[in-house]
Amino acid sequence: MEKSLKELADHLGGLVAGDENALIRGIASLDDAGPGEITFLANPKYAGKVATTRATAVVLPPGADRHGMNAIEVKNPYLAFAKLLTLFHVMRPEAKGVMAGAFVGEKVSFGDAVTIYPGACVANGVKLGNRVTLFPGVVLYDNVEVGDDVTIHANVVVRERCSIGNRVIIHSGAVIGSDGFGYAPDGAGWYKIPQIGIVVIEDDVEIGANATIDRAALEVTLIKRGTKIDNLVQIAHNCVIGENGMICAQVGISGSARIGEHVTLTGQVGVAGHLEIGANTMVGAKSGVPGNLPANGMFSGIPAIPHREWLRSMGTLPRLPEMRKTLAALEKRVEELEEKLAVK
Repeated sequence: MEKSLKELADHLGGLVAGDENALIRGIASLDDAGPGEITFLANPKYAGKVATTRATAVVLPPGADRHGMNAIEVKNPYLAFAKLLTLFHVMRPEAKGVMAGAFVGEKVSFGDAVTIYPGACVANGVKLGNRVTLFPGVVLYDNVEVGDDVTIHANVVVRERCSIGNRVIIHSGAVIGSDGFGYAPDGAGWYKIPQIGIVVIEDDVEIGANATIDRAALEVTLIKRGTKIDNLVQIAHNCVIGENGMICAQVGISGSARIGEHVTLTGQVGVAGHLEIGANTMVGAKSGVPGNLPANGMFSGIPAIPHREWLRSMGTLPRLPEMRKTLAALEKRVEELEEKLAVK
């Protein structure tokens, strides 16, 4: 594929500086790009490399020094980089239909351009939209619904009656709709509470490898539109995850938690059940969230506290041994003074 700089600028919504007819056939880093390739400057720290790159053109923010190079000016070069990668390298494979070795049950409905690889299992009553791809080992239980332009990678399991929206990507080993962790005390043992709800995944969600999202006890575990879920994340029954959230690796969210829109939970955050985290809030890595958090905040620590307070606390922590010695010395001096006063 070759595109002129003008065509790429139109695609990105940017402005050309230099030769708009220059032809581009690929994308590479500032260090590695060569003739016929376009590169990008997202971090001002590397601005000097624009002068030495061998690329034909560079994507950079308005006002940045292009050192006489052909350029496309955009507000967000990193986003432009992602769009160019998609344009040059992400090609939709040709549909292959139901391939030999796949199992398809009864009353399954298919959209157009579906691909079901050998070893996939599609149970009774499943509904598949247009341009769905199911890789080997995918198992869709009875009456699962899958929207358009969905890719489900190898060895994913989607349990009965769960719903997957449009343009969803689910990576290998994820389990959608496993039983919620619910048991009633029964003497010295436990009685399993049937989990009769479902999981609903809305449009444009991406779910990482070996993530698990449990079905609701009664109603719906809901992942709203645009949320991105990393590998090895656990989302328990009856949770609601708001739109455009970012849930990083090894996060665990307990049952019935409600997470607002555009919330970021960074690596290994633990969230207790039956609480709310407000919109646009960020929680730092390894934090523990035992109670509600307001919107538009930044929190860290165990338990999670406002991030600035946590920074001050962490600044004190390395000095604790020295402070302990100082405190012991002060205690000794106080005792000596008290003894002297007692003698008088």
